[in-house]
Amino acid sequence: MNFLNIIGGWLNRYFSQEDAVYLVLSLTVIMALLYTLGGALAPVLTGLVIAFLLEGLVTRLQNLRMPRILAVNISVLLFVSSVMAIVFLIVPLLWQQVQSLGRLVPTLITRLQEGLLNLAQRFPEYVTETQVAAIVEQGARELGNVSGVILESAFSQVFSVFGLLIYLVLVPISVFFLLKDKDALLAWVVSILPKKRPLLDSVGVEMNAQLGNYVRGKVLEILIVGSVTFVTFILFGLNYAALLAVIVGVSVLIPFVGAAIVTLPVFAVAVLQFGFTLDLGWIMLAYLFIQFLDGNVLVPLLFSEAVDLHPITIIIAVLAFGGLGGIWGVFFAIPLATLIKAIYSAWPNVDEELDEELKGGGVKPN
Repeated sequence: MNFLNIIGGWLNRYFSQEDAVYLVLSLTVIMALLYTLGGALAPVLTGLVIAFLLEGLVTRLQNLRMPRILAVNISVLLFVSSVMAIVFLIVPLLWQQVQSLGRLVPTLITRLQEGLLNLAQRFPEYVTETQVAAIVEQGARELGNVSGVILESAFSQVFSVFGLLIYLVLVPISVFFLLKDKDALLAWVVSILPKKRPLLDSVGVEMNAQLGNYVRGKVLEILIVGSVTFVTFILFGLNYAALLAVIVGVSVLIPFVGAAIVTLPVFAVAVLQFGFTLDLGWIMLAYLFIQFLDGNVLVPLLFSEAVDLHPITIIIAVLAFGGLGGIWGVFFAIPLATLIKAIYSAWPNVDEELDEELKGGGVKPN
């Protein structure tokens, strides 16, 4: 009986407000749907993210006294045109560079083997030629396995004709209707919520600002970092500049870890082209300078105080949500962590409310 009283007291303490129950149930249902039907709903979820990005453009066009339906049509047309330009102009170039780079993998392994053999000759007491041969053989085997998995995954998920057609059709349609009927959809959501919802309003206002700033800022960060990297590599005459720039730009989706991982292909290509020369040092110095500017200038400028999370918290969020939701989990790891923080900060505190009531009534709390 005491146990039931404890549970009842805990529920009454933290779920005394109706909107707190709504919030927990809503999050539970959303997480269950994403976990079970995330793959099937991916085109609509993609459309939701893109609609969120285009809402700023629609709002600006409306400020020019343009009807919303016309602003929505122009925004969607610009989006579709941009995607088509990327598909027909940039993707073929990247694919050619991927194929060309793949043919250089044996050369990279040979260079690595030569470097390790030289190391073994200089320091035979630490590394032997037998150990070098075993390391190279194991590395080549693992590289082949990883390459096979990547190609198989890319073919099945990205280059699947049926899947590509679904995205090409459903994503623009989803974007159009999400933008066109935004007010009606929001009104429907509000209609199913309780009339008194201070917790939901507090979390909703904060997350709307946080999510909007994060998504737009992250897309802008990818474009800026990728473009600056591309120009830098072109100036140094580095091969596969477009492919490496795209990889470096996309790597910002994974805070801290992405920058470390993408250093390997940049270093490998530079070594293949220039060897261990001064040019290699200048290229890597320029690349590290770009990463420094991204982390210490661009990120604070784009995100300001919107993402106020400790670096360890960000790493844990990326690992946890990435494991649950794949690439989308990684992309939204920081907003989801911010959502948890916002809920924790806004959750009603019964003790504080009681103290305010006592003070308001002229009674001092014990």
